[in-house]
Amino acid sequence: MEQMAQLDTKQKLEILADAAKYDASCASSGTAKRNSRDGKGLGSTEGMGICHAYAPDGRCISLLKILLTNSCIFDCHYCINRKSSNVRRARFTADEVVKLTIAFYKRNYIEGLFLSSGIIRSSNYTMEQMVEVARALREDHHFRGYIHLKTIPDADPELVHQAGLYADRVSINVELPTVSGLKRLAPEKDGVRIETAMAEVKSSIADGKDAQKHYKSAPKFAPAGQSTQMIVGADAATDGDIVTRASTLYDRFGLRRVYYSAFSPIPDASTVLPLQRPPLMREHRLYQSDWLMRFYDFQPHEVVAAADDATGMLPLDIDPKLAWALKFRQHFPVDVNRAPRERLLRVPGLGVKSVDRIIASRRWRKLRLDDVARLTVSVAKVRPFIITEDWRPVILSDKAELKSLVAPLLAPKKEQLELFAA
Repeated sequence: MEQMAQLDTKQKLEILADAAKYDASCASSGTAKRNSRDGKGLGSTEGMGICHAYAPDGRCISLLKILLTNSCIFDCHYCINRKSSNVRRARFTADEVVKLTIAFYKRNYIEGLFLSSGIIRSSNYTMEQMVEVARALREDHHFRGYIHLKTIPDADPELVHQAGLYADRVSINVELPTVSGLKRLAPEKDGVRIETAMAEVKSSIADGKDAQKHYKSAPKFAPAGQSTQMIVGADAATDGDIVTRASTLYDRFGLRRVYYSAFSPIPDASTVLPLQRPPLMREHRLYQSDWLMRFYDFQPHEVVAAADDATGMLPLDIDPKLAWALKFRQHFPVDVNRAPRERLLRVPGLGVKSVDRIIASRRWRKLRLDDVARLTVSVAKVRPFIITEDWRPVILSDKAELKSLVAPLLAPKKEQLELFAA
């Protein structure tokens, strides 16, 4: 604690912004540096603790993404900030976070705040500090930017409720996909309590929306909803287990997003953890499967069916939609002039916008292959799976033969790079 007190604000920001990078519940994206030569430029696309999230309408929102502290009373095996971890510790006061947020906002660096924290003293004490940050920003400084708070499920429900009254979005991490994994790697955390807290947030969001319908002055509660995060590869959960778990969370708690974070080996790791990180492409495939359920009307069992029957893992060399099409090739080819929307959405290479364009266009004429080419990003990806007025693919009875035809078109050209250096 004495060492933390000696750190200045910049040193704390370096430590706590770096510690926050492992939290995937705030989707981020890199961008090009834009340096001002004369020092008079307004705004910046770089800086410690700044990440970039995307709004539902596609806008890029810059956020200050930090931890209140990386100290923690818990000793979760997979966490870099666990109690027994030998890392440099730092801690912000609530007032310091407020001042940083306002200073960054006034300089046009950010449009909002993403705040998480390790557990200090107790869950209630930590939650009180986080709520105070949001309260001071909203009430004392009249801050109207975006606020996302990572709440603590063990905290008093009233504190979590207060967080939702000040924040645009709240999130509660389920941590691991399976109950057995949570008990083994984070024995101090309670899966039942986590789900209870998520249910309470869902109820508060529903109550807030209902109150808004009857009273214009009713306070909004987490208008951007709630999200969660699962760590991938720290336990023995298969992709099938993770997809099924994510679907259950969406259905039960009305989540806006489930985020997947590939396990990363940490210094002085426990012997119960795997020695190597999972391929980052596995995380990418899980996001693609999540997209299929959310926007392409795939049912969880359909996505799971795309996984390998023996291992339960999604293939890494091709995306889940193509894997499903190859496994159930009896559903193809699909006639783009007659097939309903739900069947078109299952065609590899056809996105939601392309399908909608096809449906709109075929009302006026019979579509030919050249028409589909104008309505899609790449007709080469789509051609083996569709029928048009002037095109019918050669029937390939062998799955490997079909895969060899389409896989080079869809497989990534380069190995996925690490997000953070080891």
